[in-house]
Order: sequence, then structure tokens, then C-alpha cells
Amino acid sequence: MAGPNYAGNIIVNLANLPDFLRKPILKKRMMEFFTLSDEEKKEIINNALEAGPTIPFPNFSKLFKTWLEILTTLTEEEREGLFFAYIDEVSNNPQKLITFNLDGILEIYLTLDNEKKAILAHTIKRILDGLEDTKKKRTFLVIPDNAKKLLGL
Repeated sequence: MAGPNYAGNIIVNLANLPDFLRKPILKKRMMEFFTLSDEEKKEIINNALEAGPTIPFPNFSKLFKTWLEILTTLTEEEREGLFFAYIDEVSNNPQKLITFNLDGILEIYLTLDNEKKAILAHTIKRILDGLEDTKKKRTFLVIPDNAKKLLGL
């Protein structure tokens, strides 16, 4: 992407905030996502995928867990829209996911309570089941086998 990565900078700053500040700010930013044009959404997703691996994992894990917890409070339509935007970008460019600590991300998911895990797994499975075969195959290449098993994929 040309130009500064403002979304990436916001993500890095959010990761460094204490929980009581991070959650409401992140939720507000997530809700703003739905008001953006498709081009702006794609830019946000790309910036997030670029910024994520640059954040020290202890900070990233707090941010990612907060993001997952907020996702479980959204409607199915909102959750699917947000997840789909990420999954679609990863299916087009699987290499963007490779730089992430995927085992660590799975561990974060496993710390959620069973109800939240079920909500997220259901949405992810619905999206992946709906992808065209080529995109599905590319996405499955970068998803660790243990994650596929836990998500029922």
C-alpha cells in the first residue's frame, strides 16, 4: 500500500493500551468498519495484516483476544462480514498469514469460554464452506491442522 499505514499505527497503539481502554476503543473502530467503502475496508484489512506480526506477541495476544471477545458480541451478519473480509484477503494472499504466530493465535482462541469459541467457530466454518474451491484450498494451506481440527473444518 502506498502512503502511511494509519490503521496499522492505530493497531499497534491499541495493543499497548490497558484492557479498560482497549476494549471500548477497539469496539468503536470495529463498528466504524461497517460504514467504510469496500476499498477502505480492504485497506484496513491489509494494514492490520501488515501490522499484526510487528507487534510483540504478549501485546498482540491481548489485542487479539479483545478482538475475538468483541466479535462474539456482534450480530452474526456483522461478525461474518468482518471475518469474511479477513478470510477473503488471506485466500487471495495466503502469504500474509504466514508471518503470524498461528500456534499462538490458536492458543488465544482456546482461552475463550466454550460459548464464545462455538460462536466464532460457527461463523468461520460458514464462511470457509461458502468459499469457491480455489480460495478455500489456498486458505486451508495456511491454517494449521490442529486449528482445522478444533474448528471442525
